Amino acid sequence: MITIILIASAAVRGDDAASTSALKVMDAFMAAFNARDTGAWADTLLYPHVRFAGGTVTTFADRDAFIAANHIDKLIAGEGWDHGKWDSLSIVQSSPKKVHIAVEFSRYHADATKYASYPSLYIVEQVDGHWGIRARSSFAP
Repeated sequence: MITIILIASAAVRGDDAASTSALKVMDAFMAAFNARDTGAWADTLLYPHVRFAGGTVTTFADRDAFIAANHIDKLIAGEGWDHGKWDSLSIVQSSPKKVHIAVEFSRYHADATKYASYPSLYIVEQVDGHWGIRARSSFAP
């Protein structure tokens, strides 16, 4: 017999200032990614940073570890990727220091042909006055 216990908790009240800050980080993340600027991309994250994708969980202890492991050139060579876009960003929950964002993003070839779209969840936090993406879970490879 399987017993399922559900515990209800009060919903986290939305926080407009936090949501605005989190969405700015998301814009900076995509801008850095499209600019192929791995350093700026790394600066949009908080560490340790966690990524759930492709059936694995990867933790980056710090900025240097993230930069060493993420080579945008592999995406270009492997998929013919040219740029990405947010299709949707929807605040699911927020508090003054943490925001959960349900995301859908797409990848495009240089001729603007969309070749892939992925639903995701991003967790954005404020630590020591700095907003950054703490974790990402996506259905991307």
